[in-house]
Amino acid sequence: MARQNTPSTHWTDGICRANGINIHYLRTGGNKPTLIALHGLAGNGACWSPMARALEQHYDIIMPDARGHGLSSAPLHGYTYQEHANDVIELIRTLGIKSPYLLGHSMGGMTATVVANRLGSAVSGLILADPTFISPEWQNEVYKQAAVEQHRQMLKSTKEVLFKEAKAKHRYRASVIIEHLIEARLQTSVNAFDVLIPPNPEFDELIRNIYVPTLLVLGSEGMVSPETARQLHALNPDLEYKMIPDVGHGLPYDEPARLAMTVDAFLKRKSMTHQREKSRTSTRSSSYQITGLSV
Repeated sequence: MARQNTPSTHWTDGICRANGINIHYLRTGGNKPTLIALHGLAGNGACWSPMARALEQHYDIIMPDARGHGLSSAPLHGYTYQEHANDVIELIRTLGIKSPYLLGHSMGGMTATVVANRLGSAVSGLILADPTFISPEWQNEVYKQAAVEQHRQMLKSTKEVLFKEAKAKHRYRASVIIEHLIEARLQTSVNAFDVLIPPNPEFDELIRNIYVPTLLVLGSEGMVSPETARQLHALNPDLEYKMIPDVGHGLPYDEPARLAMTVDAFLKRKSMTHQREKSRTSTRSSSYQITGLSV
């Protein structure tokens, strides 16, 4: 089921039944290549809105709310990355999406990596915006930082107070994005923070076994270091990486236009390469047929 919805009046939103729960999603629509955008912890699909507006002319963008977030179901348990990936795979199957591109930020980046690892060539490409590719020690430290208690305290606050605090902390972040993030935070279940419980999936092994074009986008002040990016490229030459300067972990929120340009340039380049290879294959096939007929 889909219906008209904001943040953009011609977008639709819908509910997909996946793995016994409801997954809500926004969709820009149109007969275009499909890009599935997966948000981070305490976000939701609408948090991609500024970036989606920059890309919707060329892509049909689907922005699901992960379980425990937004308008999706919030079960008491089931917040591992494998379970998040199961939901995305079921969304792809239920909506009949063929060869989508995957885009993920933070938690969504790790989820997208798991999905791409499992679906193989059924995915056309993978873009990771500062995913949670961190060491077990760092993961354990994140888990111990009382994130759940901080979230509980935020749930007791008001939108006005949270907006004022967020604006003071992120002075250059657009107000509309801050509003989306506050709404998303207030919709996030406490149980969703179970994804922080160690261990993370072994991201290097996942990347090693992905065989589609992959772009890792780093913020100069983000979580994933250039050294980690170089190591991942050495493991998998299909992985490229690009640094966006003067930005931290909040790439889709602080630099949506630059991230959109980076994503678009990568996908267009890979699409052109694919078309050239397809054309060469078709030409060689025709040549073989002609040769066979003339012998």
